[in-house]
Amino acid sequence: MKKNSFVNYNKILSSNISPSISIIAPAYNESLNIIENVRSLLSCHYANYDVIIVNDGSKDDSLEKLIAAYDLVKVDFLINEQIPTKPLRNGIYKSTNPAFEKLIIVDKENGGKADALNMGLNISANKYVACIDVDCLLIEDALLKLVKPFLETTDTQVIAAGGVIRIANSCIIKEGKMLEINLPNKLMLQGQILEYLRAFLLGRMAWSRLNGLLVISGAFGLFDKKIAISVGGYDTKTVGEDMEIIVRMRRYMEELESKPKYKVAYIPDPLCWTEAPDSYKVFISQRNRWTRGTIETLKIHRKIGFNKNYGAMGLLSYPYWFLFERMAPIIEILGLIYFGVLIAYEKVRWDYTLAFILVAYLFTVLFSIISIISEELTYHQYKKKGTGIKLILITFLEPFVIHPFILYAAFRGNMDYYFNKKKKWGEMTRTGMSKV
Repeated sequence: MKKNSFVNYNKILSSNISPSISIIAPAYNESLNIIENVRSLLSCHYANYDVIIVNDGSKDDSLEKLIAAYDLVKVDFLINEQIPTKPLRNGIYKSTNPAFEKLIIVDKENGGKADALNMGLNISANKYVACIDVDCLLIEDALLKLVKPFLETTDTQVIAAGGVIRIANSCIIKEGKMLEINLPNKLMLQGQILEYLRAFLLGRMAWSRLNGLLVISGAFGLFDKKIAISVGGYDTKTVGEDMEIIVRMRRYMEELESKPKYKVAYIPDPLCWTEAPDSYKVFISQRNRWTRGTIETLKIHRKIGFNKNYGAMGLLSYPYWFLFERMAPIIEILGLIYFGVLIAYEKVRWDYTLAFILVAYLFTVLFSIISIISEELTYHQYKKKGTGIKLILITFLEPFVIHPFILYAAFRGNMDYYFNKKKKWGEMTRTGMSKV
């Protein structure tokens, strides 16, 4: 926040030489939120950008809604096909209304999220690309803040940047703008808010400082388009395309003979709001997919693991993700089974056991409370009286209402990866963000 206080964002906003950015948003059956979210993308406070919505073979009326809302007509458009993708379906549309001149709608055959993003990379004519889930809501100055790391470095090349993702469930939204931030009533959503605070405010910020970040949330990230295309774009064969492309871009930079200085930047500003799963079924499906994506990425890039030639990525980041993300659920499940065997054979010292469980539990609670305090002292998004105290009380329940389901989803993810030949991406069912 001190660093931001020295930045005059109005200069970036008003400058006609600000870096050009394309926002690429894949859409599949997003009829529920599509109009509001496109309006949000078109409302960004930035001078030099366009918005590319890639309708990835939707079966609902998403395209019809867009055509009606934004006065779209089909146009001839030259596509620089640097990355192979599924072909167009109905074509490319632009608006006849000058107010929406930044908007490009692409209607293509279904190929999945990664394929849709690759189509956006082919169409974009700008220097940077901001890849975003179309169901997400960007704050108005998100591009201004996320482009800053690319502008403030001289000897170190920024290849990608990300910011904090927040949960929009129960928040009030009008015409693509966040009007009121509310804490959801559902305990599982409250638990996910704590999880996001820990991951984004503490975990990823720390990895960024170490230049060891291996993932930028697929919900919103800014990339150097030239490097993204040089590595072949998004991998359409993995369900963890957001993590995989970051690892591949970093690996590409490490393997260059010139050994340039580079980094994946991360800022703590809350830039994007997204709808989180509000049912355990959808939540488990999402975390199942995240587990499979992590396994696939670590397997594809196993060469870098424990390899000093890849610097901090090989000796620090990869081992951490392998041990504490990839192996953690397996170790925990085996530990529970082993503990059950010890109980059955009466080999447990209950005084030591209960003391250890209590320490582990209180450490988890303490870590969550530190995240809440960090949020309250900095961006303080939840301003309603008593929300901070309520979040602190939820920290004592969250290990019981969220973690068991994360563990189960991770177990299912491992089983599906190794034994289910029909691996699915998994659908994220939307209920729609609150609107007025």
